[in-house]
Amino acid sequence: MTEVSEGGGVTLDDLKKKMADFAKERDWDQFHSPRNLLLALVGEVGELSEIFQWKGEVPRGLPDWKEEEKQHLGEELSDVLLYLVRLSDICGVDLGEAALRKMELNALKYPVKLCKGSSKKHNQINHHNHNADNNGVLTKSSSDNGV
Repeated sequence: MTEVSEGGGVTLDDLKKKMADFAKERDWDQFHSPRNLLLALVGEVGELSEIFQWKGEVPRGLPDWKEEEKQHLGEELSDVLLYLVRLSDICGVDLGEAALRKMELNALKYPVKLCKGSSKKHNQINHHNHNADNNGVLTKSSSDNGV
């Protein structure tokens, strides 16, 4: 039976606790080293990749997929998520906080004004005419327009 938080959704903390309880009940903590969890995670990513292998580009929503295929995809995505949550827990990393921080860093690395509609990597973007102040706001550099 699936349990959800009061807000109606499952949180990373819910999953972290469930995974910790699951491992403890089975005496699997002894096997859950960071290395072992990472290798298991990589294996699950491989299984997830196999689902898409040889399909070419797949449209959003997977309109041509059978329900069984979507269910299998959900199971493999869940395996990846659960190992990632467990790995972050064992490593003492707050995954939610780390993800939010990473999104903030990516917003600075890929400012909308320079990146919108582009798939270029951050080191291919023309940052030389712009700098970010401490709040991430783009400003003209002192070398622009002789200022």
